[in-house]
Amino acid sequence: MYLLGYDIGSSSVKASLVNAETGKCVSSAFFPKTEAAIIAVKPGWAEQNPESWWENLKLATQAVMTESGANAGEIKAIGISYQMHGLVCVDKDQNVLRPSIIWCDSRAVPYGQKAFETLGEENCLSHLLNSPGNFTASKLAWIKENDPAIYERIHKIMLPGDYIAMKLSGEICTTVSGLSEGMFWDFKNNRVADFLMDYYGFDKSLIADIKPTFSEQGRVNTAAAKELGLKEGTPITYRAGDQPNNALSLNVFNPGEIASTAGTSGVVYGVNGEVNYDPKSRVNTFAHVNHTDEQTRLGVLLCINGTGILNSWVKRTIAPEGISYNEMNVLASQAPIGSAGISILPFGNGAERMLENKEINCSIRGLNFNLHGKQHIVRAAQEGIVFSFKYGIDIMEGMGIPVQKIHAGHANMFLSSIFRDTLAGVTGAVIELYDTDGSVGAAKGAGIGAGIYKDNNEAFATLEKLDVIEPNQAKRQEYADAYARWKHRLEKSMAK
Repeated sequence: MYLLGYDIGSSSVKASLVNAETGKCVSSAFFPKTEAAIIAVKPGWAEQNPESWWENLKLATQAVMTESGANAGEIKAIGISYQMHGLVCVDKDQNVLRPSIIWCDSRAVPYGQKAFETLGEENCLSHLLNSPGNFTASKLAWIKENDPAIYERIHKIMLPGDYIAMKLSGEICTTVSGLSEGMFWDFKNNRVADFLMDYYGFDKSLIADIKPTFSEQGRVNTAAAKELGLKEGTPITYRAGDQPNNALSLNVFNPGEIASTAGTSGVVYGVNGEVNYDPKSRVNTFAHVNHTDEQTRLGVLLCINGTGILNSWVKRTIAPEGISYNEMNVLASQAPIGSAGISILPFGNGAERMLENKEINCSIRGLNFNLHGKQHIVRAAQEGIVFSFKYGIDIMEGMGIPVQKIHAGHANMFLSSIFRDTLAGVTGAVIELYDTDGSVGAAKGAGIGAGIYKDNNEAFATLEKLDVIEPNQAKRQEYADAYARWKHRLEKSMAK
């Protein structure tokens, strides 16, 4: 018995086939093999053709079925993870009307900001838990104003995962979690956000039918079964955006539990058990995968743009030529905690929401030409990334999320012992590293939705824990002093 999970990313589409009994991934594949193209007609724009997601999904499905030798009839459920905040528009015949405006497209910022100011900041935050910002609703407002002929033909709007489910089943539906990430959900009244829909002039018929995150959301139809080599009637029983799904993949479901990633950018995603928001809108809050009317489970998302991208820049431009990341970590270990007074503010990858959308750029503070070498800069870069996590975690704790344990995949910056030890030391949290990914998580989510697993604990009972990092109590003060110095320098920079 197998479960099939898809992860629809902006760089590739990945499929994983999971043995439901053992919980092990038996085959996985991703396409394209080079990073998927993003259409950027103008600066700040980012679009992709949804049809390309489907074509890559077909290739990935065929690859895992061939490699595993599994019988399509043995696949009992399908789960979908997807890039968040994208907008897909289809007509009554389910034809895509225009390329999808994806998550990193910034053209809708002025629309969201105007809505925030016109509707009232407190009103938006108390109902949406966020500013309308650059999210899906604001992207639709851009289309309405700038491409009215297309807007008039829209039958339904969808997120990328909703589109894939439609291609699989022919049915159009969505989830509360999905609507919340698009700013279409009113948490105060537990319904579609009528006040924002009315403000933008959207007809309520554009919103798809709402299904629970863990439930039957359609079945593979004849056409999709033929294209993919799957069995007609296979149920789709789970879908979620990539960050809620990453938390699910790490078995993060309950208040106080934290999931983190640290690739090019960094994410800290915490679960809150009560409706709350940051009054400065420095973090985003969406419905988590297990949020219901009866059980409040909100995912508080902190995103930091300048994480692994800083580390790679240091590797290219400062570290000795030809050095590996592991050798960089060895070099950094030659410097003491606090990098002998150097602080690096790692914000050189655009405006940071955590810093109230200020773009302060990256800077090195406290550099002494007679004292510091490459090892200090390499270490200070990693410490600066960790301290930016700590700064955001303080915001989350102010919202009532106690950060005591951080779940993460054993990848990217979490491969560095300096990064891990500094994060544990400065936050006081235990870090647990796991072997998992989004498509495997989506497959297990499908198992929960199909009733194959009774709950998340059964679904993730076989999740492999690779390492546990405990805070070094003897060095807590050293980490605290280094962070205090870094924070002081950050606040001075922001005050300019």
